[in-house]
Amino acid sequence: MTTTLPAFPDLGENPLDTCIRLREIGPVVEVEFPGGVPAYLALTHNAVREILAGDNTTFLRDPRHWPALHDGTIPADWPLRAIIQGGHLATVDGGDHRRLRGLVGKAFTPARVQMLEPRIQAIIDGLLDDVVAGGDAVDLVPAFTEALPMWVICELFGVPSEDRSRLRNWTSTLLAHTTPPEQAFQAQNELQAYLHALVVRKQQEPTDDLTSALVKARDDGDALSTDELVGILWLMLVAGHETTVHLLGYAIVALARNPDQLAKAKAEDRWADVVEETLRYRHSVMMTSFRFTAADVTVAGVDIPKGSAVGVVYQSTGIDEDEYGESANRFDITRVQTGHLGFGHGPRYCIGAPLARLESRLALASLYRRLPDLTLAIDPDDIPYSPSFFTIGPLTVPVSLGPVRH
Repeated sequence: MTTTLPAFPDLGENPLDTCIRLREIGPVVEVEFPGGVPAYLALTHNAVREILAGDNTTFLRDPRHWPALHDGTIPADWPLRAIIQGGHLATVDGGDHRRLRGLVGKAFTPARVQMLEPRIQAIIDGLLDDVVAGGDAVDLVPAFTEALPMWVICELFGVPSEDRSRLRNWTSTLLAHTTPPEQAFQAQNELQAYLHALVVRKQQEPTDDLTSALVKARDDGDALSTDELVGILWLMLVAGHETTVHLLGYAIVALARNPDQLAKAKAEDRWADVVEETLRYRHSVMMTSFRFTAADVTVAGVDIPKGSAVGVVYQSTGIDEDEYGESANRFDITRVQTGHLGFGHGPRYCIGAPLARLESRLALASLYRRLPDLTLAIDPDDIPYSPSFFTIGPLTVPVSLGPVRH
């Protein structure tokens, strides 16, 4: 199928630049996704907030509510099916969503997450030891910004260290819009099979981790099916590391571009502010997986018919001048935060927000305390970014370490 709608992504343009251009058309714009598939993009702060507030009522996540996905309009081999029909926590609605979220949310309260701080700090210190041992020139993505979130989330859910690279590869494959259909479906099938095997293993040999705790909750009668448990693991393991990987990468690049902000963060210990401003300025999530309209609806003055697919674009909301003024596209850690949408809004507010904030604050504070003269080894404009309109961030952050502080 083909349309005459504007393309998203536009292969000749940075996805964020495309969204800024589309925003000139309206707050919500119908576009053509790869494969000629039409869907809507919400591009402004107010439009996105309105949609998020309507989760589980006006807007649903179960792909059964998108008729075009099932009536032959969209090809059976459309590669984005692999993630849209992923069978995970983000694709259930209403009471089922509240029930499953409640089970997982018990492990991610601010108080429980704070108890993880000593272990997270120990992981960070060990990774930085390895970074320093690698010599003056290091790529921080594999050595630090990717390694830390992978280590923390895998340890939390009891994924063995030898399986972390496979989990990372499955995630990158599924989220890239350049992945061929057969490869996308293979990655999804392999990941689902792995998670089913992990559940069986934790049932037979429970350990002190969240997967074992969820298995026990299921077995103790918490009405959690194996498929639901696998769906929880899918989302928590994929989203639980991918977004923090890019958050850290974006923060390091933004600080390199803005040495005055880096100096202020160091002098005043404002790493929590660095995290919040990075979440606003360059969100790791370009676009969420689709929501589907449960009825005809009007968002920010734009009519969207029932049964349509809508993606909310977090990156463009963060630099919406109507919300943040003329300085919206400037990285400024002294900015008064007025409620960015970095962790969402409404019923699907990010469960992992306390963990992401803690990891990122500790990581950045430790990195620049240990390596105060760290500098980018290439022009920031030359940094490549992941080929995805779901999550996007630096693929490589080559740095020169400078003198090390012990």
